[in-house]
Amino acid sequence: MAFDEERYVREVLEPAREAGGVPPADLAARYQLAESMTARDVVDAAKQVRQCWRRARGMLKYRRLIDRMESDHARFAPLFAAAAEGDLAPLRAALRDSHARAGRRLDDAARRLDDAAGPLRMLSPALLSTIAKSCGVSQEEALRLAAARSVEVREPDPLPRSAPYAGYGKAREALDALGLPHLGRFVFGDDCAGLEVLGEVTVPGAPPLADAVAAAEARWAARPRGPWTVSADTVLAALRGTSDPATLVRYDVVARLRERVREHPYDDTLLRHATGELDLAQGDARRLIFAVRGEGGGVPSGPAARLRELVDAGEIHAAVDFADALAPSELTGEAAELVTEVRARLTGAVRLRDRAMAAIDPDDAWIALRDALQRVPDLPGAADMLARLAPYPARAVRAETQGDGVAITWQPSPSRAGRVVYDVFRNGAQLSSTERTAARDDHPPVNVPVSYSVVARREEASAPASIAAPIVVRPEPGEVRLTAGDGVVWGRWTRPAEASRVVVSRDGLPVQVIDTGFRDAGVVNGTAYTYVIAAAYPGPEGEVFTPGVRHTVTPRGLPKPIAGFTLHPDPSSPGTLLAWYDEPPSGVVEFVALDTAPPWPAGATVPLADLRAASRAVPSIPTREGQAIRPGSQCVLLAVTIAGDLATVGGHLEHVNLATPTGLSAQRRGTTVYVGFDWPPDVPEVEVRWAGRDMLVSSAAYRAQGGVRLEAPESEPLLIEVAPTALVRGERLCGPPAWVRLAGKVPVRYDLSREGPAWRRTVVVEITSERPVRLRRLALVLKPGHVQPRSADDGVLLDQWTDVEVPGRLSVPAPRQEKPYWLRCFAEGALPAGPRGAVSAGDYGVEGFEGTMEDDVAGEGPGEVALIDPPVRRMKVG
Repeated sequence: MAFDEERYVREVLEPAREAGGVPPADLAARYQLAESMTARDVVDAAKQVRQCWRRARGMLKYRRLIDRMESDHARFAPLFAAAAEGDLAPLRAALRDSHARAGRRLDDAARRLDDAAGPLRMLSPALLSTIAKSCGVSQEEALRLAAARSVEVREPDPLPRSAPYAGYGKAREALDALGLPHLGRFVFGDDCAGLEVLGEVTVPGAPPLADAVAAAEARWAARPRGPWTVSADTVLAALRGTSDPATLVRYDVVARLRERVREHPYDDTLLRHATGELDLAQGDARRLIFAVRGEGGGVPSGPAARLRELVDAGEIHAAVDFADALAPSELTGEAAELVTEVRARLTGAVRLRDRAMAAIDPDDAWIALRDALQRVPDLPGAADMLARLAPYPARAVRAETQGDGVAITWQPSPSRAGRVVYDVFRNGAQLSSTERTAARDDHPPVNVPVSYSVVARREEASAPASIAAPIVVRPEPGEVRLTAGDGVVWGRWTRPAEASRVVVSRDGLPVQVIDTGFRDAGVVNGTAYTYVIAAAYPGPEGEVFTPGVRHTVTPRGLPKPIAGFTLHPDPSSPGTLLAWYDEPPSGVVEFVALDTAPPWPAGATVPLADLRAASRAVPSIPTREGQAIRPGSQCVLLAVTIAGDLATVGGHLEHVNLATPTGLSAQRRGTTVYVGFDWPPDVPEVEVRWAGRDMLVSSAAYRAQGGVRLEAPESEPLLIEVAPTALVRGERLCGPPAWVRLAGKVPVRYDLSREGPAWRRTVVVEITSERPVRLRRLALVLKPGHVQPRSADDGVLLDQWTDVEVPGRLSVPAPRQEKPYWLRCFAEGALPAGPRGAVSAGDYGVEGFEGTMEDDVAGEGPGEVALIDPPVRRMKVG
């Protein structure tokens, strides 16, 4: 596409000049680039744009902008150099970054416009232009941003500077005496909300101003005479003495608003004051506040205005030339102050430039010229001199091979001034530019000498090149993989394209190589071997070998599989399962997770890398019986035995993340056992197991019945398990169960009788049971009255016996107690009959149980007492 220079000047250079000489942030606009351009098109477009810059630099108004764009171009030169070689990737990345920066400029400008407009949503054209220049956006872009944010760009309305009536002060005092906040309230009455004073003075729904003044006169004339009518006459005289009453109403409102502005309130406060106390319409209130805020003694004009424009534009030298051309009579007031300022700045800048020219150290000269240009940006010759001051060169450049590439490092330039950039060259061709002290060549020539150099550059001035010692890049074999098996080691690699062959050695002995691999069967299981895989390259005097890639492997016998394993919940760690299995004779057991059934049969030995690629690791901790694992969500758990680089597949189980019920409790009531627990989340059913039986319970049934009810003989101990369960692909799976033990209850009956003559009567307690047992303690309690005792402490203890054999007969002297009274027995603990202190677990059907009497009392042993009372007539006396 042909380059249109006029369009470029109109759409790029002119907006950039208006934006304060800030080049476009978007590189696509700056260099006239399009997405569809080829590398050749990009280079041609950049060349034509720079030619346009050189021609435009001849115009004074574009000189500063072009100098800055040329300076920026030095940073982008490597991008176009890469494009010239056909690589557009760096340039496209820079284009994306510049487009983002351009967007950030617009966002910053929009934010500043919002802040400046404030609640009034108004800006002056001068302030808009200042914000646009500060943010580096054009006037048109700033106007579009303002319109999009409902910000009105306008000049402040002209406001009256002096009162149109000489006696306004007296009229103001009269209004204050009448208690009126402004003249409009006097004319239109109390209902004058929405007062408009810019243009015609009107109030919505009220008569015109002349008629309102006449109505006010008639209203006050009808009132009785008094001090208030004197004040009203003063205000009416002011209205009649003004050729246009509207100007007096307008001035009164503006004067009151100016007084409030001098208090420096916020715009929100001013708006409330203007619309509430001054009764102004919303639009007039905003415009008046904006105009009053903008009053600053007028806009400068004449020589002072031109001098200020040149100073703001940074053209100090041009301002001095302009001042020299003015007549002495024109250098007064602000113009004289500006002339003094610019001449002082020029004198200081010239002195700094002269010092730079005499300096020996280029850094001292650079600092002096930078300070001079900060004072006078258009100081003749200073910018060109600054661009020619090269930094000190980089030091200690080194080049080292790293894999297939080369790492270039160096010590930074000692220069302490300016921004130093380092250009890296390979055999004289530039590779990259960076501000760091390191670079990398990812694609160096192979098997040939390569020389690298680093050039320190400041702006356009470059220091002498610093050269590293030549090196020869010879890559090692890539993707080296060694696998140790049962009495054999396999090796694979990728041979570099420039290498003639690959050689392998094991502990210094050569190994036969077949194409891109080897198979070494001369190894012994359990012995570690070090292999070196090196590449051979042709050289002037024969083959040259690389240092080689070193790997140490240990061949081992095939690991034995884990035939099967079981899972149990870990009560000390929710979410953890205990995996129990038989430890294999060799190898390490691991558990891995799969989404489906394993692709290998049980007992198959596969490369460890293939296992890792097809599975997920399961966190585990070794335990005495196996491992504590946390499989997490639903998966297939696979046990594998690992030895070296091989893994043997063992058994697997499908694991469903079924949470174990918590808070399990059980309570006997006769032959019914009531079971309760906290229903686990996301579990549809549980399986209850007891006494060789099982039952499925749904969550709905559990809630409807208020728990689970089981039937079991009262005398039998129970182990109750509650396991979460679900159907997965037609198969019922169970999660880890929760369990609780219930001891059996031994029914023991007793009877009470009285024997012997009246003077020696005794109470006889006869104890019987279905099978021989021994009671830990038996107490006989007496309680006077009509209420029977409820516990061994609820009454008078007549007697107590320990280690009581059942069946048995006990007696105690009859009590001398006034009738009526109750007699009742209470027992603790039940043990099978036999030697004292021994426990026979077989009597209770609990395999392998061992315990003590205290276990029974606590409910953890095989038996508890169920003492059955005799009839009431046998217990109540009288």
